[in-house]
Amino acid sequence: MPELLLIRHAETDFNRQLRFQGHLDAPLNANGLAQAARLADRLADEPIDLIVASDLQRAMQTAEPLAARRRLALRPDARWREQAFGTLEGLDVPTVRATMPELWARVLRQDPDDAPPGGEPRRTFFDRVWGALRELAQAHRDARIAVVTHGGVLDMVWRGVSGQPLTSARSCEIPNTGVNVLRPADEAAGGFVILRWADAAHLDGMAVPPIHYPVGKASAARVESAA
Repeated sequence: MPELLLIRHAETDFNRQLRFQGHLDAPLNANGLAQAARLADRLADEPIDLIVASDLQRAMQTAEPLAARRRLALRPDARWREQAFGTLEGLDVPTVRATMPELWARVLRQDPDDAPPGGEPRRTFFDRVWGALRELAQAHRDARIAVVTHGGVLDMVWRGVSGQPLTSARSCEIPNTGVNVLRPADEAAGGFVILRWADAAHLDGMAVPPIHYPVGKASAARVESAA
């Protein structure tokens, strides 16, 4: 039976500035590079057979130290990208609220079939994530697989397993380089069961972003999913 270690990428400057990243290809900042090194140390002795990553730079840079440490090839896969936010990408919440009030009101409505111009509806995003997750588990039935991806992707996984609707705000913590472990289960559990979630003990003592919105607020859910 496979196990999947789903890992959010390390920190970028956009994370610190609370900007929507989406498909923008932002690199890790200095703190993020240090987080990626700690992640590689943390997983140095865990069994891992395959490493997959979103093809965006911040995910690849997070996965590279782990792949080098384990002497495993790194497999990029665009299906593990963050949700596309279209015209919101690169902007922070105060800017969107001040200059695009109608669009911000749409964001707060949490309509899973709506998206900013050029963006990806949440329902489409959810289907993409779960298609990639199920295919990976089915293709590697006896493997332990590490996947480095994004906050929004992990939110979709959490919703699918917990049964949380797509119309609500995020309800789970998703720290940078947090390790989340899943195992296939029956369909009543969304097809997977969560064994571990938001495990970021390897970051103890490191700097954290200076601004943090409480989990559950609509603005926080959208900003954090832009990672």
